[in-house]
Parts: sequence; C-alpha cells; structure tokens
Amino acid sequence: MPKKRIIFAGTPEFAVPTLQALLQSGHPVCAVYTQPDRPAGRGLKLQASPIKLLAQESNIPVFQPTTLKTPTVQAELQALNADLMVVAAYGLLLPKVVLDTPRYGCVNVHASLLPRWRGAAPIQRAMLAGDTVTGITLMQMDVGLDTGAMLKTAQCDILPEDTGQTLHDKLANLGGQLLAEHIDDIENLSKIPQDDSQATYAKKLEKTESQLDWQLPAIALRRKVHAFNPWPVAQANLFGQVLRIWEAQALPLTTDQTTVGSVIRSQRDGIDVVAGEGTCLRLLKVQKAGGKVISVGDFLNAHPQLII
Repeated sequence: MPKKRIIFAGTPEFAVPTLQALLQSGHPVCAVYTQPDRPAGRGLKLQASPIKLLAQESNIPVFQPTTLKTPTVQAELQALNADLMVVAAYGLLLPKVVLDTPRYGCVNVHASLLPRWRGAAPIQRAMLAGDTVTGITLMQMDVGLDTGAMLKTAQCDILPEDTGQTLHDKLANLGGQLLAEHIDDIENLSKIPQDDSQATYAKKLEKTESQLDWQLPAIALRRKVHAFNPWPVAQANLFGQVLRIWEAQALPLTTDQTTVGSVIRSQRDGIDVVAGEGTCLRLLKVQKAGGKVISVGDFLNAHPQLII
C-alpha cells in the first residue's frame, strides 16, 4: 500500500494517541495544525497544546492559525500537498476549501457512536444521559457539525465507576487504535451515511451547569458528579459553604426526612443528602474552596462538629 502524506489537526490530550498512531504507522506526517498557545496556570503564561509538544518532539512542522478561513492560510495548507488530513479534537471549523484540499479529504476521530452526540462534549453528555455504551467513530468530514459519512466504529462500555477523565482516556486510546487499524486503506473504506433522525447534540460544557439540583434523583446527580470530574466539577452549598463534589454514590432514602438538599447523615464513610424521588446522594470525596480533594472521612476529621 503506498504511503500517504498526512496532515494532522488536533489540540488537547485526547488527540495525542491519534497522533502517536500516525507517527507509528509509517505514513509521513508532513505537518501538524493545533490551536494557538493559550494562557494557563496561576501565572497565565502561554502554554503549548499537548499536540504541539508532541509534534515538536517528533520534529514535525507546527502551524497555529487562529482560523482556516483566510486565503493565506488555505494556500499554506494546499502547498503541503497532502493526501489526507486527520482531525481529532482540533477546535477550529474546517471550511469546504480545506475539506477538499487533501487528495482523500479529511477524516475525523470523534468520541461517540454517531449520529449520537454530535458536538463539543460527547464524552460527558453520554455519561449525563445514562448511556451504558459509547465509542469512537471514524468519519469522513463534510461542512456540517459531525454530520459526515461514517467509515468505522469501535464500541466502549461506560462503567458505573467511570469519570469524565477515565472515559476520556479510554476513548482517546481507542481512537488511536481504530485509526491505526484502518489508516493503510482508509481511502477505500465504505462510507455509511448517518441517520439524521437519530442525531443528538452534545453542547459544550459550561461552569454554570456544575451546581447540583437536589430536586433530581440521586442517580442523575451521581452521573453529573462523575461526568464533571475533572471539569467543571459538580458543586453544592452544604454546611454554609460551597463544596465541590468529586465522587458520590446514589442510594435509596431510608428516612422520613424528605426535604431535598438536607443532610440526613454525616459520617466518615459518607455524607448523605436528600435528593428527589425518594433517593439520597452519598458524598465520598469533596473539596473546599482553595483546598485539596479529600475523602469525606478526612473532611469530617477536620470538622468533627459536622458529624451527625
């Protein structure tokens, strides 16, 4: 099989296994596109993306345009004379002229089983919805938002103990594996149109979503706690302070106390809060403002007056 000149476009940690798979495939990666360096950390120093760091380690030219819509940037990309562009969590829209530039077009590594969860936050939205299965879709990109024809898929179970981070890591690795299996003949794969009637939209996560609504049943609250770990992290107003909730368990309510949001038990193995529909949420790991993530046992050791 002849080698393909490949452009890779990606930005966050999720994209790293996909770029690694390409680097190990024997196909030359002629350029990497990634988002511009962003201020990060307490000092707000400019920080390179994980993809930029890997590209530099591998001596691959890095391009960081703020948009792909200008003629200069498009001409620069065309001059690379690529056969294929592989995209994973890049974060910039690809206009049609870019999609049409590589000989075999652009292929996206998307973290859901399309057409379910098109959009920016498919991992967390799948968890919030209570999905038990998700996966990776290799998709031939078109001008729509994750609407292109599907090339290959790989499934991944969502386990009860999964968090946004653990599921992210599993899907990132699965994306790299799926691409590695098919990169040699990716231009010959069958293109399966998506069923638009089955599509759901995974909108971007917002910090404003992190507040727990105690009217909801505990299972929905537990999903949010786990899906929002490590960002934006679920939070609640308890004991007169804001606590960030990192781990929790859904349980049936075993008391006549039904005032949602009230603490009915506070022991070192967990803090039980009344939730909706006859349930309670047991908090297991918490974090005070400016503090470390600690077990409820350690939290109550520091605040023994809160034990009930």
